[in-house]
Amino acid sequence: MFVTVPEEPRTPYLRADLSRVHRNLQRAADLAGAAGVSLRPHAKTHKSREVAELQLSAGAVGLTVATIGEAEAFAAYGCTDLFIAYPLWLEEHAARRLVDLAETTRLAIGVDSVAGAANAGRHLGGHGIEVLVEVDSGQHRSGTEPHDAGAVAEAAAHAGLPVRGVFTFPGHGYAADPATVAREESEALSGAVASLAAAGIEARVVSGGSTPTLAHTDLGVVSELRPGVYVFNDAQQWELGVASPDDIALTCVATVVSHAGGRLVLDAGSKALGADRAPYATGWGRLPRAPFARIVQLAEHHAVVDFADAPLPPLGSLVEIAPNHVCAAVNLHDVIWSEDAAGPQPWSITARGRNG
Repeated sequence: MFVTVPEEPRTPYLRADLSRVHRNLQRAADLAGAAGVSLRPHAKTHKSREVAELQLSAGAVGLTVATIGEAEAFAAYGCTDLFIAYPLWLEEHAARRLVDLAETTRLAIGVDSVAGAANAGRHLGGHGIEVLVEVDSGQHRSGTEPHDAGAVAEAAAHAGLPVRGVFTFPGHGYAADPATVAREESEALSGAVASLAAAGIEARVVSGGSTPTLAHTDLGVVSELRPGVYVFNDAQQWELGVASPDDIALTCVATVVSHAGGRLVLDAGSKALGADRAPYATGWGRLPRAPFARIVQLAEHHAVVDFADAPLPPLGSLVEIAPNHVCAAVNLHDVIWSEDAAGPQPWSITARGRNG
């Protein structure tokens, strides 16, 4: 896909504060380094080769991705260590893509069932592609029960797939107490490691972590952390108490186009911000420079903001919005405009739309 990048940003556009990006990256790198664990950030948040390069320069051992398409996009720009953190059910075409990737990239995929492991082995055995067994630590999306992880690993090994270890995603940290979720993550991973050991298989990598639970992760159990949103943060992290407005490194810049009804109308709607709104969210995004304001209405191309009793920013002025879910917002744009003292520079959204 070829993208024509304008000479300067035009609203609505994504703006990344480079100094905050560096600070967020360093904070996670310091946490991992102090504990002696690896950092493998999830690139589905930013989908950008420039951000990936910053993460790898800050000490990440490789990237986590969600799809084969994302893996292909980052491999094309030189990333040589990728983990597709999802249980894949492979058919011939997808398997060929993975085999091609493995020629230049250290590659691992997720499996969470005996049938899935056997199927992956039929397609991928002998090509050096490793697997990690996913276990359910409480989100109840994908993943086997911890006590069944050994059987899944055994099936993978029998099918000719090297078993790297186990992983989980404590995604219910977005809806429950992060410390409790982190304990459940630790228990699930410990149980999975024991299950593999009982099958005579060593879990060389024990992978977990998420942005909401990162501060509570049991670093004596995991050997690898996979946060994603931490690089930018968003309104969800703010409202969960994980990040402050000063930690939000990516915003959508919008223009004030109307004061109708005594409220702000901005030229950024769901097609710029994404349409996600968690049950705990107090609006369709937040304004870091006006924390009292709430986005009370979201259309495709406009947002309506209740500005309380504060004076309204003038027509034509610019307002920054923190999207509720930054991963979804990034996937809607062609570029991210990175800004520092030197001014704005475009970053590619390399894996935009690579959903399969």
